[in-house]
Amino acid sequence: MKMQIMEITVEKVKTKEALSDIFKIRELVFVIEQAVAPEEEYDEFENSSTHFIAKVNGLPAGTARWRHTKNGIKLERFAVLKEMRGKGVGQALVDAVLQDIQSDPSNAGKLLYMHAQLSAIPLYLKFGFQKEGDLFMECNIAHYKMSLQN
Repeated sequence: MKMQIMEITVEKVKTKEALSDIFKIRELVFVIEQAVAPEEEYDEFENSSTHFIAKVNGLPAGTARWRHTKNGIKLERFAVLKEMRGKGVGQALVDAVLQDIQSDPSNAGKLLYMHAQLSAIPLYLKFGFQKEGDLFMECNIAHYKMSLQN
């Protein structure tokens, strides 16, 4: 039996090509698979957010971003391609985003929060995020607000 080694890498997006790759991932996951309207998916925060791309064996597999808001630091747009789910890509993304936020001393003490889809809640709980408030709908998808004190 041959074991396939999977290498998961996560890097900050610094080029237009990488940005194009993350938009493709988000289109496949959110717009096509989850039927989110494109005008809901792409917003005015694309240029002011810090974006990440996860790759499996060098191929784009997932993405996420974070940004400063008046409420703290919002983690959002976590997306992993369907065929790459369950392989640790989401965990690698959350880990990389949290490390990046924590690497800047000016972020210390700020509230980290997200709107988490139900299927992703167990992943975020592993990192210490807690559910807050009631279930709500966003783009016709059930979410909970989750937060973590940095």
